[in-house]
Amino acid sequence: MFEFIAPLFLALQKATGLNFSPFYNEYDFSRLMTGVQTSLLLIVCVLIVSLIVGLLGAAAQRSQFRVLRFLVAAYIAMFRNTPPVVQLLFFYFGLGALTPQVDMGGWYEPMISSFGWAVIALGIFGGSYNVEIFRAGIEAVPETTLEASEALAFSPVQTFIHVTMPLALRFSLPALASNLISLAKTTSIAYVIAVPEMTYALSGVWNDSLNVGEMMTLLFIYYISVVAVIGAIMGRLEKRLAVPGLGK
Repeated sequence: MFEFIAPLFLALQKATGLNFSPFYNEYDFSRLMTGVQTSLLLIVCVLIVSLIVGLLGAAAQRSQFRVLRFLVAAYIAMFRNTPPVVQLLFFYFGLGALTPQVDMGGWYEPMISSFGWAVIALGIFGGSYNVEIFRAGIEAVPETTLEASEALAFSPVQTFIHVTMPLALRFSLPALASNLISLAKTTSIAYVIAVPEMTYALSGVWNDSLNVGEMMTLLFIYYISVVAVIGAIMGRLEKRLAVPGLGK
């Protein structure tokens, strides 16, 4: 594909001055592809971690142990009331300095890479919002439905797993979609700890080629495309999992 489009963008650059160097320069193209791959992997990992944290936190909020409920409330307050970039820097530079390093045969590497810290920090940040989203979904489950499960001799744990959570997930989907889209965009701040995602990769290109406008255009197109895909997936999932008569 590169061999096909390279002449077109090289001609565009010569004719108009628009310098989309990743499409005719092999080195810049490799940096672009690395950025795309790293960014997509980062988004997927962060979204998965945030969903797991959100589900566990929502379940913990219904615990009979007051200390556990307090810890979840403190976690939500801490991570919702501080900027995500500050959290990212705290995890990478603060906690990262306390983690052991691994001997790689003559030099030492951190046990957790910058990519790993980005996944942890942003996943926990997004999870703090997902906890409240899932909590609202749980509270939206009709009491009559829970009473019916009790009449069928379901235990509280069985009721939560087989009745409450499946319905709560359906009720949570609209708000969850918005948060996941926002979180996907927030992953762009991972460039501050040198994660080679899209923003970091393209910033290297425009520093070398002085084509800031063109690279910012690519960055906008990339994130618009990613958000559109996530929105389409979540919209399709919401329609597929809709329960007639509930949540309307």
